[in-house]
Amino acid sequence: MRYVLASANPGKVREMRDIMSELGVEVVSRDELGVNIDVEETGDTFFENARLKAVALCAETGLPSIADDSGLVVEALGGEPGVYSSTYGGESLSNDERNEYLLEKMRYMEHRSAKYVCTIVCAYPDGSIITSNGECRGEIARFPSGKSGFGYDPVFYIQELGKTMAELTPEEKNAISHRGAALRAFAEI
Repeated sequence: MRYVLASANPGKVREMRDIMSELGVEVVSRDELGVNIDVEETGDTFFENARLKAVALCAETGLPSIADDSGLVVEALGGEPGVYSSTYGGESLSNDERNEYLLEKMRYMEHRSAKYVCTIVCAYPDGSIITSNGECRGEIARFPSGKSGFGYDPVFYIQELGKTMAELTPEEKNAISHRGAALRAFAEI
């Protein structure tokens, strides 16, 4: 069975394609199908936003559609940026500017625990859905480091590895990431 990926984010599409191919699941991106829908993420949870995207793309393509909603949850910031991770600090900010905004907000904070959270929703043409979740725990570094990955990866430090997500190879990241965990759980279901 072929699935379509709902994301327009090239970094997410690349990661999801790599992980799903390792699991033997055939995926195609919405761009490869020539589908360009813009789903407003109005949900208050990662699940709600992923469901909105998966259901809309499934209706548009007639194919089972996999969507994720993911983000960074920082304990000392009361769970921010959460579902607003991609627009945190302002919609026009670049990834680097968003990381600087986060680091500035946390400048004097000692408690830096954080986690990446991912919820996967797959919507099927018959109306059924499957959902799975994944997390990756770490902490917010004092400064960015590394060139791989995207988003908050340069400031998301994994103590056990002594590296930020952006310092990992794609294979290392996929093995421990929130998205990898959620997609592996989805494939098992």
